Amino acid sequence: MTVTQKESDAFSEFLNEYDFFYVSGHKEPDGDSIASCLGIVEILKHKNKPYQLISCGPFKRSEIMVFEKYFSSEIDTTKLNNPKTALIQVDCSEIERVGADFSDLLKSLPVFIIDHHKTASADPEKSIVYPDSPAASYLVQQLYENLVGKPDEQLAKNLFFGLCTDTGFFRFLNSESQQVFEAAGRLVKQGANPRLTYSEINSGKSFSTRKLLGLMLEKAEQYYDGKLIVTYETLEDTQKLGKNGRDSDSLYNLLLSVEGCEAVLFIRQDTSTTCTAGFRSKDDIDVSKIASKFGGGGHKNASGLSTQGILEELMPKIVKEFGSIFN
Repeated sequence: MTVTQKESDAFSEFLNEYDFFYVSGHKEPDGDSIASCLGIVEILKHKNKPYQLISCGPFKRSEIMVFEKYFSSEIDTTKLNNPKTALIQVDCSEIERVGADFSDLLKSLPVFIIDHHKTASADPEKSIVYPDSPAASYLVQQLYENLVGKPDEQLAKNLFFGLCTDTGFFRFLNSESQQVFEAAGRLVKQGANPRLTYSEINSGKSFSTRKLLGLMLEKAEQYYDGKLIVTYETLEDTQKLGKNGRDSDSLYNLLLSVEGCEAVLFIRQDTSTTCTAGFRSKDDIDVSKIASKFGGGGHKNASGLSTQGILEELMPKIVKEFGSIFN
């Protein structure tokens, strides 16, 4: 998961080829998606390349609200038909993952992808994809260091924030993660503060998210002799308690801590006809295989999907697919 100089040079050549860039992560951004986009923007600034940083949002998580001001929710369409315009897609490889409001407008543009999801697929000549990387921001950090040099204090803080988000503040890493810790150390040397970053990620939650968390725990059910725990959020739950965000990470952590639990499934009814689902697992349980069967994807131990359907019909179908793992 070391970004090579050859890959860095390929990205640099891509930047030299075009005059304007849209930069986007995935919809419903998390800290890693945001930090990665901000890192790419700093490379574009170094090369004096104009850009528009875009996101479909929403920025509901308390720890990312401060970053919303850097992103545009509407695309500057005056650049779309220019043959010297391109897209840089970060922390996702599928154009649909940037959001329906953007995907139709952007899908015909030349694209360079930087991603770390197991289910990612991209042109190897115009992508940097490492499924074993713990975060996209870790790849962007290396890319910046290869092309520009040491990040300044603010960028170091942003990249550290992204790395901490996707590694669960390093608790998801294993004994083979020496290079990741070395990279984190370089960011700390440049000004990132672990204590303050932990506080930013884990503090400031609204009271309603605590109430919603309790409701999700109350609804949780066990399957396959307790190896799988499933819970869900209805439209009514969202209207009552979920408008100001949710704390899915705490939900996953609490349920995965249950004795015998190896995987967690959380499904939310987003609209009357669409659902999103999140998957988390331990060790060798590969939930990306389940997510991919329903049009989703992600990592071995953390995946998600968005799909047409209603909760009452979708949930038993996904639970049944887990039989391929637990039966």
